[in-house]
Amino acid sequence: MDYILIKTLLIAVILGFIIGLQRTMANLYTRDEKKEAYFVAGSRTFALIALLGFLSGWLTKSAPIIVSILAFSVVGLIILSYYLKAILYKKMGMTSQIAAIITYLLGLMVYFHLEQYAIFIGVLMIILLDIKPRLQKIEQNITPTDLNASILLLAMTFLILPILPDEMIGPYKLFNPYKTWLMAIIIASISFVGYVAIKILGNKRGVLLTGLFGGLISSTAVSISLSQMYTTQKEYLNNFAAGIAMACTLMYVRVLFEAFVINQKVALVLLLPYAAASVSGLVFVYILYKYSKTATFNLEETDVAKNPLQLSEAIKFGILFGVIYGAISIVQNHYGNIGVYIISTLSGITDVDAITLSLSELATDQKLTLQTSATGIVIASATNSLVKLGIVFWMGGKAIGWKLTLFFILTLGMMGAGLWGNQFLGNL
Repeated sequence: MDYILIKTLLIAVILGFIIGLQRTMANLYTRDEKKEAYFVAGSRTFALIALLGFLSGWLTKSAPIIVSILAFSVVGLIILSYYLKAILYKKMGMTSQIAAIITYLLGLMVYFHLEQYAIFIGVLMIILLDIKPRLQKIEQNITPTDLNASILLLAMTFLILPILPDEMIGPYKLFNPYKTWLMAIIIASISFVGYVAIKILGNKRGVLLTGLFGGLISSTAVSISLSQMYTTQKEYLNNFAAGIAMACTLMYVRVLFEAFVINQKVALVLLLPYAAASVSGLVFVYILYKYSKTATFNLEETDVAKNPLQLSEAIKFGILFGVIYGAISIVQNHYGNIGVYIISTLSGITDVDAITLSLSELATDQKLTLQTSATGIVIASATNSLVKLGIVFWMGGKAIGWKLTLFFILTLGMMGAGLWGNQFLGNL
């Protein structure tokens, strides 16, 4: 007996059985109170369809045309079942019919020793079949404004960005079109993701998740976006403050991780101050989250609903980023390594990632001491924090500004305490 053949046959049958079980369970919860017995292929039917696909492959050598005949037969039966369902029971969905055709092909794949791919596709299909209620909820909440914003964001990212030159241009080489537009895309994307997250999850979880995921990319962009969104619903002060604080806390985590990747010795110097800032920031976020409101954030009554991308603000800050980026380049060309702290301060105005990676690399090449590199990174982080606080005051107002003032006093204070702790431990 060919045990490998038996094993693959069982894989095909079990795969079809599981897919059929999912369709059976799904239909149990979607039938109406009369429980009409309209055609529903269940576990046995799908197992048999997968088995038929396997047998088709098995018989290919002796009767090559059998695959085509059986395939047309399966498709014909599925079309007939859909016709009966549509005519007799007025049910127009085709999900089970399409799933049956794929199951036949999965059985065929298993016979031809593609069982790993067949299992992967089968699991993926089960997931797609099972998330129907969640997809329906999302589809019900989509508006023409959402669709237009999505198309605009795709055009910004995949049509305009690739054609822009990634180099300094202009008479004084001050402007980089690619990086400027990229910053505008990042800010617009975070605004849109925040809008979608709040719309689906509500203000409490949606704003916090926006801060969490947006902070992995740019805490400055999150500060811009959430401050702007806060002005439309000021009763949710703690919610938006928690989202911005989460993004800013992740900046400390991100800097420490980047330094570790490039130069573990620099990361070791930064470990205590940045770990202290991160932990204290998370505690602050938890307190704000605990006292956040859970009522649904009514986006439809706000200006954000009309323009979820906040494109004008994104372009404005993108241009500002481009000008400052060019100014930093000039300082670097004139002062080189001597102006490390000046460059760190200027870099921190727009971004901490580039200066963190640069200084860590310079310390690796022993062009800078570990202490000089670490100090430059701290200066950039502190500068960036103060810039974000200014953005929050400017765009969000005094109430949320003072909330974030407490956050930065706490985290930067803990960072300073960590630096003092480094010196204390170094003197032991």
